[in-house]
Amino acid sequence: MTNSAPQGTGRRLEEGIAWAVRNADGIVAIVVALVVGLMDVLNQNMDANVVSGATLLVLAALVYGGLTERRRRMADLRAASAGTSRAIEDLAMVRTLSGAEVALAHERARRTTSRWVFKGGTGTYLRAVTLPECVLEAQRQRRFLTVKIDIINPADEQVCAAYARFRSTFGPGPGDAEWTVERTRKEAYATVVAAGWHRQRLDTLEIDVHLSSVAPALRFDLSDSCLIITQDDPSRVSLYVERDRPLYDYYVTELHQSREQAVKLDLREAVPLADEPTVDEVRRLLDRLGLPLPPSFTDGDVGDIIDKALRAENPYRR
Repeated sequence: MTNSAPQGTGRRLEEGIAWAVRNADGIVAIVVALVVGLMDVLNQNMDANVVSGATLLVLAALVYGGLTERRRRMADLRAASAGTSRAIEDLAMVRTLSGAEVALAHERARRTTSRWVFKGGTGTYLRAVTLPECVLEAQRQRRFLTVKIDIINPADEQVCAAYARFRSTFGPGPGDAEWTVERTRKEAYATVVAAGWHRQRLDTLEIDVHLSSVAPALRFDLSDSCLIITQDDPSRVSLYVERDRPLYDYYVTELHQSREQAVKLDLREAVPLADEPTVDEVRRLLDRLGLPLPPSFTDGDVGDIIDKALRAENPYRR
């Protein structure tokens, strides 16, 4: 309590000195005007030259103050312009992609990345292209690879139905099967199986699968170099965001928060899978992960899941 008053006085003194320095021109003008004015009042015989000189001095101080204020405003304007330029530059780093540009952007992103974060529906393109290609590059370059996958929960029939309805909105593409609840569940189960299968074949692969109860409308693929945002309708444009841009950093946080609210599977508990997994192995794998197949799924259905997991076709190759 005894030190607060001196500290407060010291701060006020520092603020007063700083204010005086910033407004020295105005202070000089006021002091000179007051001194000359008092002298003129008290001494009626004051030389007119003294008064004229003092007046000029006051005017000079006022002009100097005006110029100083103008410089301050110009500096503020330049700072504001620089901020606007940075904002425009950041916006320019969000580019649109269409057609073959999307696949090319994914290819470039896979070449040197040590991590891949995916959030989407069932991960068909991830299984068909992204995951095997990233694993292959990691093997070639003998580097560590981290993959985080966030897809819908195949055990949640409600979210699978919602996602199937959403995909059906655009209609099936050429040669594409209709999106049903059963297909949606198989596709999601296949992504889980593919993650476990690849993990067992690359020691430097750290892969996590998170299951969400919310049907997404967009897909996010994030690598070390960029973020690519796509839609399930290939006729719509996609977005490309370079790393070290605010939007990239925002989505790093957003995707992390999404995974935190999803169910994480512990792939360390996965049972071994052969190079060509059997139906029984896949059933045991999913049981061990706490994600058992519905009783209605036959061995033929499990066979479909295995094919989708290891031999998925690129859905955008036409």
